[in-house]
Amino acid sequence: MTGHIAALYRHPIKGFTPEQLQSAQLTAGAAFPCDRLFAIENGPSGFDPAAPAYLPKQKFTVLMSIAEVAKARTRYDEATGVLTASAEGRPDFAGSLHESAGQEAFAAWLTPLLGEEVRGELKVVQSPGYHFTDHPLGHVSIVNLASIRDLEARTGREIDPLRFRGNIYVEGWPAWAENEWTERELMVGFARAKVFKPIVRCAATHVNPTTAERDMDVVKALFDNYGHMNLGIYVHVTQSGPIAVGDACTTPTMEPVR
Repeated sequence: MTGHIAALYRHPIKGFTPEQLQSAQLTAGAAFPCDRLFAIENGPSGFDPAAPAYLPKQKFTVLMSIAEVAKARTRYDEATGVLTASAEGRPDFAGSLHESAGQEAFAAWLTPLLGEEVRGELKVVQSPGYHFTDHPLGHVSIVNLASIRDLEARTGREIDPLRFRGNIYVEGWPAWAENEWTERELMVGFARAKVFKPIVRCAATHVNPTTAERDMDVVKALFDNYGHMNLGIYVHVTQSGPIAVGDACTTPTMEPVR
């Protein structure tokens, strides 16, 4: 089953703007690089930077709960730690997320943008080496573009793949084949990975990433048309290696890897 990597994305701040890449380095046992390194508490979440542990996404400013998050256009400079952000009707922002002053300034910039959806004090949280993934074992996400196109055909609606906030977007696989690949091994560029599970989708996918409007019930469309709410798969990297747009993404064996 041969495909190729059509696009790569990271999401430095959980819930905020995807950043497109041409290449990345996958590391065995690790999450996608520079992905979901930061999250924004919407009131106290209980997150402890000294002992980071998985918390439900609803504890943070995410699209599932707050469509207005998509109004912010963010960009993170990994080398300097500087975040830039813009939004209609708001002054542009620039500040270092490596410094408490920059974190506080971004939270202050974001508060009026989110308006009534702010439940309490917004706060940037992080812990070195920790990633705020939607699933505690959801290290890297892969989205099959053919599955999105099949859903488009069923619904008669154009669907932006960025609604699904994947790390790796693949062309060349049959639609929905990935739902049957749990425990199978993949070659992803020059890395190897093992499929963990299909990704069960939530209301975050209802938000148009361009307009920040809830304009489509993707979860209902999945269930009505296929009897499930899956789109994409989580994988665990088992062998480190570089990946790049255009690289092969294949299933070298059709038998489960034990």
